[in-house]
Amino acid sequence: MAFHNSYAARHPLRGAAVNLLLLAALALLLYGLQAPILTLEKFYVFSNTVSLLSALQQLAQEAEWGLFALVGTFSVVFPAIKILLLLLIWNFDVAQGERHRRHLQWLAAYSKWSMLDVFVVALLVVSVKLGSVAEARVEGGIYAFAASVILTMLLSSWIGGHASDAAPPAGSIEANEE
Repeated sequence: MAFHNSYAARHPLRGAAVNLLLLAALALLLYGLQAPILTLEKFYVFSNTVSLLSALQQLAQEAEWGLFALVGTFSVVFPAIKILLLLLIWNFDVAQGERHRRHLQWLAAYSKWSMLDVFVVALLVVSVKLGSVAEARVEGGIYAFAASVILTMLLSSWIGGHASDAAPPAGSIEANEE
């Protein structure tokens, strides 16, 4: 697995731009996980601000293992793995065509699920809007998280089209050389 024959190396300007965008998606993901996503105010006196990581921590403390696993898997693990796989596919030798195709198939099948948490938070905000009793305010973390997910989805689609076109067919001489 060498860098010299990767799509990024063969197209340096596009390669650098995509790598920078992938790193930006990773930075947005990391920021979105730890930054506040929601502030709840009850009776205009009590306030509680929540981030995705603090919500996971709270779920673990309350032994809500099912929700912990669900939110942790789809909000932390899948988005991080997706970005790392995109970096690998983009930056390593296209002679790894079959491996790249398997990674792209995995991304296509599971990438939709990384948006699950944005949907859950949106439902939470709608359900918590209780008029004068409580108010929910969306914070910047949810926007960073959503931007990371959307940017990763766009890059995944773009890389998928270019990486699958660049990969030599299985069984070809180029595919068998390492």
